[in-house]
Parts: sequence; structure tokens; C-alpha cells
Amino acid sequence: MVFTEGTIIMHSNAANKKRKDIINQVKKRDTSVHNFQTYIPIGSAPKKLKQWASQSIDLIYLTSRTKQNQIDQIKDVLIKYNFPKGKLLFRKIDQNYSDVVEKEEPDILIEDDCESIGGKKEMAITYVKPLIRSKIKSIPIKEFDGIDYLPNKVEDLFYI
Repeated sequence: MVFTEGTIIMHSNAANKKRKDIINQVKKRDTSVHNFQTYIPIGSAPKKLKQWASQSIDLIYLTSRTKQNQIDQIKDVLIKYNFPKGKLLFRKIDQNYSDVVEKEEPDILIEDDCESIGGKKEMAITYVKPLIRSKIKSIPIKEFDGIDYLPNKVEDLFYI
């Protein structure tokens, strides 16, 4: 399972900016932050995910969006930039991220550290029940740093 916003895609005005400047854009509510249909990949995220998808995994995306039109916009961004096919999950109105993660029980969860919106308390893994959490390899990354540096082999993710 890979979180979308902040982990593999970002708002368009973040292009070619330093991480600290991107975080400030989010905090200051840059107009492009909520313009989901114009989101762009972070680094070479589509390429990295294609490498993983070629290793016979079931790829799952998790979006922060909860409204259907916004979910569709995130889905369209993933298609536009040739991210590999995968299930796109989202929270229903009465759900938390932990509910989605607990239901799906992924082997691996890659998500950003949510620095721009409050840190660890905003991360999906934070409130997952301990028994389920113990079965998930959680890989937190710095928000907007991307996943390019992660291993090419999915099995190597378990050793990070």
C-alpha cells in the first residue's frame, strides 16, 4: 500500500521547489494544493512503482481524498502519468485511515511523515491496532522526498 498525496504525487506548484518551500506552500494553502487534477509525480515514482508491480505484487494506493470527484481526479492523475494499475482506496465519511489499513492489512505501507499537516498524528499507520500493525512493514518517508531511493526489489523493502 502506497499513500498518494505527499508520497508519490504533489501539487503542481511544487515542481522544481525545495522540500521546505513545498511544505510552506501547503501550510500557506497555495492555490494548487487543492487543484487535484493538476497534481504531478514526485520524482520518478511511476517508474519505481512499475518496477515493483513487475514483481507480481498487488499494488494498492491510498488517497486522502474523501469526495468522489476528488478521488476521481487522483485516479486520473495516476492514469495520466502512467502509474501502474492498482486499487485506489479512500476513507468513507465515518472512517479513519487506520480503518482502511486494518481492513486491507497490507504487507507493506509506504507513506510520508505528514510534516506539513501535523506530523505523525496524521499518518495512516499511527492508529492501526497493535496486532495488525505488527504484521505491516511501515516505511515512513519524508513528505515530498519521493520514493526513488527505495530498493528496486520489493523483498528488500522488508529490510529497511
